[in-house]
Amino acid sequence: MSVCHHVLFQPLVHFLRHVSFPPDPHLLPTALKSCPALPLVRALHAATVAAGIARDPFVSSSLLRTYLRFGATPDARAVLDGMPQKTVVGWSALVAAHAAHGDTEGAWRLLKEMRRGTAGGGGGVEPNAITWNGLVSGCNRSGRARDAVVALARMHGEGVLRPDATGVSCALSAIGDLGTEAVAVGEQLHGYTVKSGCRLGFVNGKDLEAVELFREMQAQGIEPNSVTIPCVLPAFANVAALMHGRSAHCFALRKGFLHDVYVCSALVDMYAKCGRVRNARRIFDAMPSRNVVSWNVMIGGYAMHGEAKTAVRLFDSMLMCKQKPDMVTFTCVLQACSQAGLTEEGRRYFKEMQHEHGIYPRIKHYACMVTLLGRAGKLDEAYDLITDMPFEPDGCIWGSLLGSCRVHGNVDLAEVAAEKLFHLEPDNAGNYVLLSNIYASKKMWGGVNRIREMMKDMGLKKEMGCSWIEIKNKVHTLLAGDDSHPMMTAITEKLKQLNIEMRRLGFAPSTYFVLHDVEEQEKDDILAVHSEKLAVALGLISTSPGTPLRVIKNLRICDDCHEAMKFISCFEGREISVRDTNRFHHFRDGKCSCGDYW
Repeated sequence: MSVCHHVLFQPLVHFLRHVSFPPDPHLLPTALKSCPALPLVRALHAATVAAGIARDPFVSSSLLRTYLRFGATPDARAVLDGMPQKTVVGWSALVAAHAAHGDTEGAWRLLKEMRRGTAGGGGGVEPNAITWNGLVSGCNRSGRARDAVVALARMHGEGVLRPDATGVSCALSAIGDLGTEAVAVGEQLHGYTVKSGCRLGFVNGKDLEAVELFREMQAQGIEPNSVTIPCVLPAFANVAALMHGRSAHCFALRKGFLHDVYVCSALVDMYAKCGRVRNARRIFDAMPSRNVVSWNVMIGGYAMHGEAKTAVRLFDSMLMCKQKPDMVTFTCVLQACSQAGLTEEGRRYFKEMQHEHGIYPRIKHYACMVTLLGRAGKLDEAYDLITDMPFEPDGCIWGSLLGSCRVHGNVDLAEVAAEKLFHLEPDNAGNYVLLSNIYASKKMWGGVNRIREMMKDMGLKKEMGCSWIEIKNKVHTLLAGDDSHPMMTAITEKLKQLNIEMRRLGFAPSTYFVLHDVEEQEKDDILAVHSEKLAVALGLISTSPGTPLRVIKNLRICDDCHEAMKFISCFEGREISVRDTNRFHHFRDGKCSCGDYW
């Protein structure tokens, strides 16, 4: 321990030893996060036991993570054993830690124990993608490359979960360490990444960097091939780089790559995610052959654009063509139903998936059904579905319910869902913000302040809104509240003009879901800098009148921005497409394609 840390924490140690005042369960996580040495962690742990709060979800999760930070896996295991409910998060952290320390046998034992449960500790918990990824990456980091590859293969072989981009990325790194002996395995994994959609834009998680790398590759005279194209297209799609995607399409056409099912499927996906679902359908219809991925990306594209009936018709065509649907297919179909409020149709497909196609529903399917029922206002039925699930609901399930509670203003059920989420995902700031917004919508400022204090004590901050817009073949990134863009002065001036016109014509900002209890003018200021508004303003001043604008956002679009986009589309005579985390919103002539059902 440094002298500085010793001076800072010595009074705390003295306090804990001599004062019986119980520590605050929301203060302890902050203190644990700042602990510079293991002895002090154990002292704080002892204080929580003495105060009777060691089994509190926030405290126990923080203790477990802190012990793992210091490599004290036995202490972490003791904390896990003391939890009233052992969550997949706690198990996953412990599995990853053992793997990262080179104890792969211990990691596998924990995985087995996790599934079967322990004496007096309740039933087993099924590993999720985070569990497997932690195992794969832990083995890789500890120099056990072969074990990392074996873990990914076992994950795939069990058929419970598909390896995702993170697991594939770690395994590719491990294969590189194995050298020439693993070339065949690398080729197989490469093929899997192309078939499953875990391509370059998803594997490195940095889409703009992937785009730049592709441009650099071309500048150096290295020609893309039929593998490169489907690898880079998802990166273009993720940041709405339509011009780059079109260039790749033209290149694939010139080189004769459009006979390749993977190239065409990637093009369908790219056009759909860039807001051009009609272009996607033209490519889909022209494909000489299709596989299940081809059908899935097209059905998913329609679902993303809220064209549920078209998605359902395409699914029927898929069955008529004797193409067997898979788990992803039904996820896309159920998402389409939930986006458009097709409640009865969704129920029917959920049953058919099991009884007619023999596909056992997974977490994503249940999440779709919870969203479907919740958005239709059937919150009690959604909650009953969750309680009847054959496995433990995860954060995705409870998050779906919490989101529906926000739409319908159900505070009681929102608190139930939020409590589960705080236990499962204690570090996810979005859950706290969502509950706070529900309180704010009901003017329950005491609840808002309580959540704000919880976030402050845990060191959590709301995720910053970020939007992307492509203008003249360049992708611009706009951050909420950030004034670093070189055209920010002009952007701000344009927003001021729009606000003046909106108010003149009777439009008032929706301050319904602003987090804080502040004056109305300050709320207006908070809303004015949302990233999608900045992106649209940039598009308006940078393109010719009538040019359509396409914006991608990393968060869900808020009510105020949704109303503002409808107004701007009418006032400016523009078609504006905004893709948020849920779906596409196409604004034209003062209306949105979602019909305000979102």
